[in-house]
Amino acid sequence: MDINGEAIEFNDTTQILLQIVLGFIIFGVALDIKLADFKQVAQNPKGAVVGLGMQFLLFPALTFLLIWVASLSPSTTIYPSVALGMLLVAACPGGNMSNFFSHLAGGNTALSVCMSAISTLAAVVMTPFNFAFWGSMLPETNALLQDVSISFWAMLQTITILLGIPLAIGMLLSHYAPVLASKMQKPMKIISISLFAIIIIGALGANYQLFLKYIGTFAIVVAIQNLLGLGLGYWGAKAIGLPEKDCRTVSIEVGIQNSALGLILYFQYFNELSGIGIITAWWGVWHMISGLSLATYWQRKSRKKQLE
Repeated sequence: MDINGEAIEFNDTTQILLQIVLGFIIFGVALDIKLADFKQVAQNPKGAVVGLGMQFLLFPALTFLLIWVASLSPSTTIYPSVALGMLLVAACPGGNMSNFFSHLAGGNTALSVCMSAISTLAAVVMTPFNFAFWGSMLPETNALLQDVSISFWAMLQTITILLGIPLAIGMLLSHYAPVLASKMQKPMKIISISLFAIIIIGALGANYQLFLKYIGTFAIVVAIQNLLGLGLGYWGAKAIGLPEKDCRTVSIEVGIQNSALGLILYFQYFNELSGIGIITAWWGVWHMISGLSLATYWQRKSRKKQLE
C-alpha cells in the first residue's frame, strides 16, 4: 500500500520559481567561497574528508538501515514513496542554511563553506547514484523506481544544470570580482532563504489537508532521520578525534540537507509519488527548526563556557 492519487498541488510557475531560488541559493553559497578557505582546509583535510564521507556514504546507508528496520516491524508503516523521499533527501548535498548555522554555532566556518562547495559539486554524480543504488535495495522502492523509469543520466543532467552552473558562476565572480561578490553575499542570502521559506510554507498551506492526513507518518520519520544525520556528523567526528568546532560543523553539514533540490527532483521526475513530495517539503521546514535550535544551543554553551 502507498500514498496514491493525492498529488501535491504546486503550479508550474511556482515550480519554475523554486528552480530559480535554488540557483540563487547555490550562487549565494559560491560567493562565500575564497581560495584561502580551500588552502586552510587543504592543510588539514581530515575534517572535510570525514564529513563528506559521512554525508555521501554513511548517512544514505543509515537512512536505508532505518527504513529496513522499520519495515520489519508490523506496527510501523513507512509507505514506499515515503521511503524513497527519505532516500532522496539523504542523497542530497548539504543545505542552504548550513553555513549560517555553522557560524552561529561557533563552528569552523571555512570548513563549512568548503564542504558545501565540494558536496554540491559531488552531488552532480553522488545524488543520482545514491538514490538509484539504495532505492533499488528494497523490493517495494525498487518497484516504484521501475514504474517511473527514472534515468540516472537524466537526473545527473538536471542536477548539473541546477547546481553546477550557479556554483561555477558564483565562484568565478568571487574570484575575479571579490569586492562585488562581498557586497552581494548578505542580500543574496536574505532573498534566497526568504523566498525558499515562503515557497515551502505556501506548499504546506496549499496542501494542508494532505499533510495533516499523513502527519503521523512523515513528521516523526523526518525528525528521526534528521536527528540521525546530526548525531552521525557530531559523534562520528568526535570519534575520529576532530576538535569541537569541526564536530559542530560536520554535524550541521551532514544533518542539514538541500531539500530544495529534492523538491525540484520530485516535481521533475516523481510527481505521481506524493510521499516523496511530502517528505522533501517537510524537510525544508524541519531542518531549519532543528538546525537553528541546535546552533543556538551550541552558541549559548560556548558563551557560558567563556564566562566561567
